[in-house]
Amino acid sequence: MTQQPARICILGGGFGGLHTALRLSQLPWEPSQRPEIVLVDHSDRFVFSPLLYELLTGELQTWEIAPPYQELLVTTGVRFCQGFVSKIDIDQQRVHLQDGPEISYDQLVLALGGETPLDTVPGATSYAYSFRTIADAYRLEERLRVLEESDADKIRVAIVGAGYSGVELACKLADRLGERGRFRLIEISDQILRTSPDFNRQAANKAIEARGVFLDLETKVEAIAQDSISLEYKNQVDTIPVDLVIWTVGTRVSPVVRNLPVKQNQRGQISTTSTLQVHDHPEIFALGDLADCLDAEGKQVPGTAQAAFQQADYVGWNIWATLTNRPLLPFRYQFLGEMMALGIDSATLTGLGIKLEGSLAYVARRLAYLYRLPTLDHKLKVGFNWLTRPIVETLYRK
Repeated sequence: MTQQPARICILGGGFGGLHTALRLSQLPWEPSQRPEIVLVDHSDRFVFSPLLYELLTGELQTWEIAPPYQELLVTTGVRFCQGFVSKIDIDQQRVHLQDGPEISYDQLVLALGGETPLDTVPGATSYAYSFRTIADAYRLEERLRVLEESDADKIRVAIVGAGYSGVELACKLADRLGERGRFRLIEISDQILRTSPDFNRQAANKAIEARGVFLDLETKVEAIAQDSISLEYKNQVDTIPVDLVIWTVGTRVSPVVRNLPVKQNQRGQISTTSTLQVHDHPEIFALGDLADCLDAEGKQVPGTAQAAFQQADYVGWNIWATLTNRPLLPFRYQFLGEMMALGIDSATLTGLGIKLEGSLAYVARRLAYLYRLPTLDHKLKVGFNWLTRPIVETLYRK
């Protein structure tokens, strides 16, 4: 009697989920052991989130940073299924999709990422714009166009959170809006980019100051209305008129993950072993934003795209090792540095003994991210476009 191949179900097609699927498809399976790999995501496109900001400035196009999964997986043997995960039954080993089929699994990968919590401040759900997905970018772009086409002399923008996303958005949008833009960057702590290397923080401070962005440190958001934001500073609340509020603070695990009967931390993240397996459920692996992970040396793994990319390599290998009776590898995180955009054609970079800022850092950042794009075919298409686009634009202007 022929044995059915194992089915690996990967929930979430971000950095962790997609690269786990790609890694699994590349491993040396025996023909009789090759599993069925199913990737599930609510969107039809992968989003290379570190380059999402460039959509707002027209530096990049959607197809470059958000290719369809079907295109990326066409030669891999991985089956893509689009749908929202409504329930995970870990006892029956089944995944339930909203308005879709049930998917049984032998090995499960949880890589659903996180959500931006907008319900922590009155009015944020109704009036603030998040910036995490391609849909968020489209919605924000639509609002910016309305403001740009209006008769308003100034466009007043408040960005909540002075972490990576807040700083990058402030610089990119300040360059886009130019003299019309009036920006406030609101941060509850006493400095921007609290976890960044000093070099990057200093470069970001210079970029913010050069663009005239007003920085509100040690400031808490009390409420958001249709055309205003209320801020508390040293026990005094001021209400300031605004045209646009962008919320970049926080990451929350989705309810479908929080409802799982597994070990979790106070934030609802799933606790894993050093091999990235869920405690008491060795058939389930977790990575990315939803995982509370200590690596082989006992160090906390950050919830970054860089970490998820590295975790995916280990998860793919460890599933292969599980199904082929080989030893599993404990995850070892390597901090490779930090890059961020600081406006159009400018960036800052620290890592591997290198410190750069300005246009040279911008080029280095682009090349590093080109290398990190999924699949060789997509890298070649994007790289060719980046090489030829300046030439085409120059000829067009003539």
